[in-house]
Amino acid sequence: MAAEKSGRGSVLFTGYRSLGMYSNHIPHVVRYHKKHKEFYMVTAVGKSFITFNVNRLGQVAVSNALPENITCLAADRMLVFASYGNLLKAFARNKEVVHTYKGHDAEIHLVLPFGDHVISVDTNNTVIIWDVQSQEEYLQLNFDKSNFTVSAIMHPSTYLNKILLGSQQGTLQLWNVKSNKLLFTFPGWQAGVTVIQQAPAVDVVAVGLTNGKIVIHNLKFDETLMTFQQDWGPITAISFRTDGHPIMAAGSPIGHIGLWDLEEKKLMSQMREAHSTAIAGLTYVQGEPLLITNGADNAIRVWIFDGPGGQGRLLRFRVGHSAPPTFIRHHGLDGKQILSAGQDGTMHSFSTVHDRFNKSLGHGSIDKAKSKKLGLRAKHLRLPPVVSFASETARQSDWDGIIACHRSKLSCTTWNFVRSTMGAYKLKPPHLNKTKGVHATAVEITSCGNFVVIGLSTGNVDVYNIQSGIHRGSYGNEKAHDGSVRGVVVDGLNQMTITVGSDKLMKFWKFKSKQLMQTIDIAVCPTSSLLHRESGMLAVALDDFSIKVFDIETCKLVRQFPGHNGKINDMTYSPDGRWLMTASMDCTVKIWDFPSGCLIDCFLLDSPVVSLTMSPTGDFLATAHVDDLSLYLWSNKSLFSLVSLRPLPSNYEPVVVMLPGVANEIEEDMVEVEEASEDMMEYESPEQLGEKLVTLSLLPESRWKNLLNLDVIKRRNKPKEPPKVPKSAPFFIPTLPGLVPRFGSEAQDEIPQSKVVNLGVLEQKSTFCVQLEESLDHNNYDIPLKTIKELGPSSIETEIRNLAPEGGGSIEVMQSFLKMVGRMLEMRLDFELAQAYLALFLKIHLRFISSQAALLEEVSMLSASLEETWLHVQTLCNQSLCVLNYMKSALL
Repeated sequence: MAAEKSGRGSVLFTGYRSLGMYSNHIPHVVRYHKKHKEFYMVTAVGKSFITFNVNRLGQVAVSNALPENITCLAADRMLVFASYGNLLKAFARNKEVVHTYKGHDAEIHLVLPFGDHVISVDTNNTVIIWDVQSQEEYLQLNFDKSNFTVSAIMHPSTYLNKILLGSQQGTLQLWNVKSNKLLFTFPGWQAGVTVIQQAPAVDVVAVGLTNGKIVIHNLKFDETLMTFQQDWGPITAISFRTDGHPIMAAGSPIGHIGLWDLEEKKLMSQMREAHSTAIAGLTYVQGEPLLITNGADNAIRVWIFDGPGGQGRLLRFRVGHSAPPTFIRHHGLDGKQILSAGQDGTMHSFSTVHDRFNKSLGHGSIDKAKSKKLGLRAKHLRLPPVVSFASETARQSDWDGIIACHRSKLSCTTWNFVRSTMGAYKLKPPHLNKTKGVHATAVEITSCGNFVVIGLSTGNVDVYNIQSGIHRGSYGNEKAHDGSVRGVVVDGLNQMTITVGSDKLMKFWKFKSKQLMQTIDIAVCPTSSLLHRESGMLAVALDDFSIKVFDIETCKLVRQFPGHNGKINDMTYSPDGRWLMTASMDCTVKIWDFPSGCLIDCFLLDSPVVSLTMSPTGDFLATAHVDDLSLYLWSNKSLFSLVSLRPLPSNYEPVVVMLPGVANEIEEDMVEVEEASEDMMEYESPEQLGEKLVTLSLLPESRWKNLLNLDVIKRRNKPKEPPKVPKSAPFFIPTLPGLVPRFGSEAQDEIPQSKVVNLGVLEQKSTFCVQLEESLDHNNYDIPLKTIKELGPSSIETEIRNLAPEGGGSIEVMQSFLKMVGRMLEMRLDFELAQAYLALFLKIHLRFISSQAALLEEVSMLSASLEETWLHVQTLCNQSLCVLNYMKSALL
């Protein structure tokens, strides 16, 4: 039988957005918005680009994704230009593609906006000038790669229709693009050109070379004004300060920035380790002492030069992981912070609300004091990357609340979330200080935030007090397991510790006394374990890619899932403990339902998920992927839409789902309305759930609860003195009484003006009374019931009081009202309204009913029906109370 496929992707989750990605190796672009009077910067992140405001470095917009990664970025006053492959796209409003330029045969690597035109250069050494609006090719220039390989492009200020091209051979050419003529060739400086930047002075440009030289050259006279030499490799970026200080900044491939004084013609200062990778781009903000830098280390930094000596200090920044994250977990119960550990050795906290709440907890260090003293030169003191951690918020304001174990390291480090730094202790067992080859494999922190449990590769499991760092004992006589510990968990009340090891055993220990309670043979070597503390469900991932779920109260296997076709990387629970989500190297994410024991959702991704975590509030699932710097958020669709959860067949083949923010661009003429899924069951709640159940109305209590006490309420609300009439009352349109306001003039306009007096207007019968009379004939009381449900308490009392003959009613109308109440009790609908209306009716008309035989007969029939209904409801309530009392006594 062919495998079943689905075209809808995930049933439960839909891509929301990515977190923690700010920059890559593409130089940023700075724009000025005249209307907002504000500077904006644009950085490329894979297939999209992000726009930030420079004032706060707040994210303003994210563009629609391109089919491939962006290779070049540029911008003018109105548009942002981004290239991928041999295509160039123009974006408007920082988001939408409005122009596409096709004509290159090779990948574009240089783009320059040029008035109403844009210039692009590809790797085949072809320069094409495009008309921005018409998207037509204006001019094409072809160069011989052996003589002139274009490596830099610039438009000299005040040089009309002219562009300056730099080459890998070192020569420069000045072209007039309107007449298509080569005006002048500059011989160069025996090194390839990497960057050309316009200086604040007219006719002067700065040329960065591959040998580290920076040449300040006058184009008009072909004269070199000054030359600077950097010892950090080729020049990657150049920018000039324009706020009155003659300073030039130059970037290097190792992350250093040199600041050169143009008047003194010397190096003024250095900004070492501004980035951990090459400086991709640097820009001085026009007229301000601000320098913007970005690099491939996923960092954007804004430096301000307001101190003595011209040295810049860090003003604002946005930093993510410079190497892929490997382990993520939500921190806290509000679901707004995600802790992340990456291969770069750092720990970060990413906010799902706004980037300004992000934190960097920094690197782990062997010697914290020495590292602080050495600063950026303390790389040799850094600890290996964190492979696993556990966090708790209970006592994080008092002491450290995070415990982390590092790759191939015995000691585990504590971290403080509030202070955003590594903690004071490195926890390791005292008897294994000199043992080589031993490392921590699993960590756990108790729900009270006082103790941590650490499992080692030797099978030892130790307990520490995180406040003091003191060793508080070990599990087992010598060690807990004969093999490496694969998972450690502690229940929510600190009564029990459960460990799983590579010896295929799962052991239950008393947390305080360290006594072994029970041992279970798993039969397959476990990979990891995860406990949902509220429900007591312990999931164990096995080396055969299956999952077993145990109840820690009964110590029994309660569920077994077939799992995946590859190693299970991580697991997470839904907040209510109903779902278990697993991620594997087979690139799938599967959601298992505990009550039914079935697979209810599965989706396929382009790259495997290495770690995932579900928000404690249940709104987002976060994933981290292989070789990806971003964290991706997935919205839980069951919170805001109807989701049909059906068990998936065993031969189900998932469909690839695009990552959030990485979906292919959809052309406008290709947009189709997505039809509703055929297997989606639309559920409508019936008016009555069962014949024996009673149903309450949806009316507020104020409409029926105080009907019997209206006389008391009126006396209490009666004013002490009559209201005073104002001397000159303004004009008001009279309104008619009722819940829905109606103007009296409307009713008067409907009355025909005639000299003949219509005696019908003097009739005392209301609409409700007339409807009750009509209902006697066809025995359908839906219309009068709808009318009385729309009335307020005072109007209801008036209508019921006027049912008697002295109020304009009749015995037949009163009998009809009792039949309406009997119909409500028979149908068991609007149960509380029927009780309230009948109680008020009997309170007002009890004496009159006792003197009328027809009404007495109707009331007796109604009494029998009412007694039967109340007896059934009372029986159900008593049964529920008995079950509740039994459960209470069993717990005590």
